[in-house]
Amino acid sequence: MKKNNEKKASSPVEDEKIHITKSIFETNRELIQKAEEEERHRQEELEKKLAERKRKAEEARDKRLEAERLELIRLKQGIIEESETIQQEETEEVKRSIWKKISDFFYLNKWWLGIAAIFGAIGIFLVHNLLTRPNPDIIVLMIGENYTMGEESQLEEYIETFIDDFNDNGKTEASVYYIPYTDNETKDYANGVMNKLFAELQNDEAAIIIGNNLAADILGDDGVLADLSAIYPENEHISKDKFMLKGTDFAEKIGVDESVVTDEWFMAIRAPRKLMHTSEKNMQELYDKDFPVFDAILKDLSE
Repeated sequence: MKKNNEKKASSPVEDEKIHITKSIFETNRELIQKAEEEERHRQEELEKKLAERKRKAEEARDKRLEAERLELIRLKQGIIEESETIQQEETEEVKRSIWKKISDFFYLNKWWLGIAAIFGAIGIFLVHNLLTRPNPDIIVLMIGENYTMGEESQLEEYIETFIDDFNDNGKTEASVYYIPYTDNETKDYANGVMNKLFAELQNDEAAIIIGNNLAADILGDDGVLADLSAIYPENEHISKDKFMLKGTDFAEKIGVDESVVTDEWFMAIRAPRKLMHTSEKNMQELYDKDFPVFDAILKDLSE
């Protein structure tokens, strides 16, 4: 029993160890608290200094603004002529080189210059087209689809053997305007045929027409073509207002096979009449100029 009581009683050495251990933890905690307190104190001092510096800066700025305001009033009232408080900046004129000025001009006006360039290009094209456009002595319309006759034959060269230098440019030149009309709406629209056909039949550029039965349907029987039967009553190739090319040596004359010129192809000349884009007088002048050529061709093919 005595021994158990001795075991339960704490020895002085163990009590001292416990006390020393507690002292270490307490000391460490106190050091941490002290360090935190010092850091908080330093932070508060720093914030006070920053606030004071900001307050002084705001006061200095307010004083400067007030001084400048008063100085500006004195300047406006004429009390003083110059001010040491208000700094008056003199704007210096920036000197630019000629290339810089040109560069700035193009940059600032690039949109207008672009528009002007487009219109200029169109103008140049129109002038060039006008100057370089062929000016033939005679124009013949070929209406109907026949690529061999319209593009690969010597039709223009054949016609040129019958013309004179009507425009006095020192040479004789004939042009055949090939309009491949097919009566197929989709195909004709894709090739721009109807626009060309309408334009040519409403102006006074061409009087002589070479065409097929589809062309005859368009031209109609209301006096668009001159009545050839009245002019050449004894010509066997004449069918009212048409000179039929089949049975003549037309194919040989223009350098194509006889099968190219089928029995539907004819040659005719437009009668003078008022049109949408020209007067009857102008059409009469065209007729008078082109009829001798038409007459010469007809007689050559009738031999």
